[in-house]
Amino acid sequence: MVIKKSLVGLMLTLALGAAQAETIRVAIGTQDTTINCATGGLIIRELKLLEKYLPHDGKYKNVTYDIVWKNFTSGPPLTNEMVADKLDIGSMADFPGALNAAAFKKAGKKSVFITVLSGSPQGSGNGLVVPVDSPVTSLAGLKGKSISVPFGSTAHGMLLRALKNQGLDPEKDVNLVSQAPEVGGTALQSHKIDAHADFVPFAELFPYRGFARKIFDGAEANTPTFHGTLANAEYAQKYPEIVVAFLRAAIEADRLVSADPEKYSELIAKTTGIEAEVNYLFHGPLGLQTRDFTFKPEYRRALKTAIDTLTLLGRNDTTLDADALIDDHYLREAFKLSGLDYDKQLKTYGKHPLVANDARTGTTIKDLKRATQVWVEGEPKVRNYASPESALFAVREIEKTGKKIRVVFVHDRQSGLKLLANLAWFARNPNGQIDAYLQKDAAEAAARSVGGSVVSFASTFAVTAQAAR
Repeated sequence: MVIKKSLVGLMLTLALGAAQAETIRVAIGTQDTTINCATGGLIIRELKLLEKYLPHDGKYKNVTYDIVWKNFTSGPPLTNEMVADKLDIGSMADFPGALNAAAFKKAGKKSVFITVLSGSPQGSGNGLVVPVDSPVTSLAGLKGKSISVPFGSTAHGMLLRALKNQGLDPEKDVNLVSQAPEVGGTALQSHKIDAHADFVPFAELFPYRGFARKIFDGAEANTPTFHGTLANAEYAQKYPEIVVAFLRAAIEADRLVSADPEKYSELIAKTTGIEAEVNYLFHGPLGLQTRDFTFKPEYRRALKTAIDTLTLLGRNDTTLDADALIDDHYLREAFKLSGLDYDKQLKTYGKHPLVANDARTGTTIKDLKRATQVWVEGEPKVRNYASPESALFAVREIEKTGKKIRVVFVHDRQSGLKLLANLAWFARNPNGQIDAYLQKDAAEAAARSVGGSVVSFASTFAVTAQAAR
């Protein structure tokens, strides 16, 4: 009888425990190919960082987590699943983020931006490309031409502003066509369109793959842009500790990438098929964008601009308040638990720094707009040089040993934008010094001012070999 009572008690205890146990879903939407979002998705998932930070005490003591990851190629379908309560968290840019908020509001719900992942106060990251053999070298040359862009994307907003700044009417002076990145790339190769505008990483990826040339960077429009992460506000309020855990995982992902950008550029490449060289263009030192989680005034303004522009386009018929769509108290807590100072970072605007010596001469690299990087095939780390002349001389010597060069990075002399060297324009002065430029017109103006000339990447080898000795 005693044994039977003990068994009954044990069964009741187990049954009570099972009844009290709870399974909590953590469903996260990512955009893996939007590579500047990697620290808020791909890297967390691949390294299982979320599992490291999810709470298991207090009200979460008996919880089982159902972690769901789903990848998307753009923001709108991700938004559809968030609104349908199939996802709790998702990452996207400012423009689709505004549409996300509008869709939630129409459904009687609310979403909030909980962090920035990567962005540019100047607007870099979005860009405009033309076919590699196009005679067009600037935005002005596209009057009367066909330009495709993913409508409703952050690149769409960039393009509209850039055209207006150039004095072009987007409705009369050009023919705008809505095309996803994959379609735009094919259309460029078949010359069915004259130009294509897009978000990260396609304005760099298409040129890297050899069938396009970048003629305009979003930084030239000088309008902030960012990618960040939104959460269902009701979910975040119910499970704030889970949201903070996600953000702590993102912070660790950022630390890992900062410490070894080559390694994680390769991981992104393995997962997405986007070449590591392009990933490094964003995630390496002095990258095209800054991985910065804080909601700087420029990013708040970017969200307001996105809301206003989408309203003008007829894509948003609800009233949205940009500041009300941002809730940074989860992020502040994650910073605190990670030993970081949120307010200090909020005031910091520097990109991930390049602190290095010239790999050939040993001299300290001081002028970052002349810094040049070379990634040699078979080497785990990128080599750094103080100038294009020093780097190109080194490239000659490296190739003599039979090694191949994966990529060379230079910086626009005016803006500091990181560029693929083989697609940049170079102004050479009479002393043999060369400076890189995104725009051909800018390179020609610089060359004229010193009695120099404009040279291509390939033609610099002969002159730099002598100048660097």
